[in-house]
Amino acid sequence: MRRRAFITLIGGAAAWPLAARAQQDSRIRHVVVWIGGGANDPTSQQRAVTFRDTMRGLGWIDNQNVKIDVRFPTTNSAEETRAAAAELAAFNADVIVTTGAPILGALHRLTKTVPIVFTLVTDPVTDGFVASLARPGGNITGFTIFEHSFAGKWLEMLKEAVPSITRVAVMQNSDHPAWTTYLHAIGAVASGMGVEVTPAPVNSPAEIQAAIEAFAPVPNGSLVLLPSPVVTAHREVIANAALRHGLPSIYLARMYAVSGGLMSYGIDLNEPYRQAAAYVDRILKGAKPADLPVQAASKFEMVINLKTAKALGLTIPPTLLARADEVIE
Repeated sequence: MRRRAFITLIGGAAAWPLAARAQQDSRIRHVVVWIGGGANDPTSQQRAVTFRDTMRGLGWIDNQNVKIDVRFPTTNSAEETRAAAAELAAFNADVIVTTGAPILGALHRLTKTVPIVFTLVTDPVTDGFVASLARPGGNITGFTIFEHSFAGKWLEMLKEAVPSITRVAVMQNSDHPAWTTYLHAIGAVASGMGVEVTPAPVNSPAEIQAAIEAFAPVPNGSLVLLPSPVVTAHREVIANAALRHGLPSIYLARMYAVSGGLMSYGIDLNEPYRQAAAYVDRILKGAKPADLPVQAASKFEMVINLKTAKALGLTIPPTLLARADEVIE
């Protein structure tokens, strides 16, 4: 073989990996996003907009170098969650973004290879989704909203707002992975306050109505609404029923107080989708979920709905109003 031909052959071989990488990098990536709440929920739609806008700011343009499929639940039932997880896993997408523990748990059982970035999960270590917060160790990482003990804080704040309460119904999806852990955290706080805790697992609007109607007749009752798909999707049903039966209520985020709940304390639910987009960007550029630490929320806001308070005949203590980040009048 002539020397010039040999050098050309070697040079061409060296270029093959570069060409292959360039071709790989130029393909349209596929990101699937599962957002709880429902397609007709304005707050869920806003989360989708937040994610898309953040991705665009990072250079990922939908239908140019990335295809972003956003999916919403319709019934929030356990059956739908399992079916949705199977569908998401079957996409074999470059990254899946999820909302909440139920869908993440179903996906965790189905795939150990597709990168998953979760949002709005309380305790991914206890639930077995990651090995540790610092080093997740598998195909899953993401962003937590608070620890389970945070649920006790809700009861403390509700008691401060309405000192007369002696009973609390705790409502969440019955199949939520953290159901019993939340109950334990609330029970530990309630025992020192002289507050009786009534579990109210629900999975549909009919069950919500039935649970509230069964709980309401005894006086001095209240509601703590835990993070879950059914609470998010039917927050207005819950708020209206609570108001009708004279039950003060507290939730995890502003949108619930805006929908008629008495109070909320928690994070801005749009922020995890900005953070998730940043992690998706890093994964699409080669990072591994196993090496991206799970990050915890650090900023919380309190919202009080004075309109609801007046409808319930309550006077919120001035000290609590002074600490509120927003008062709805």
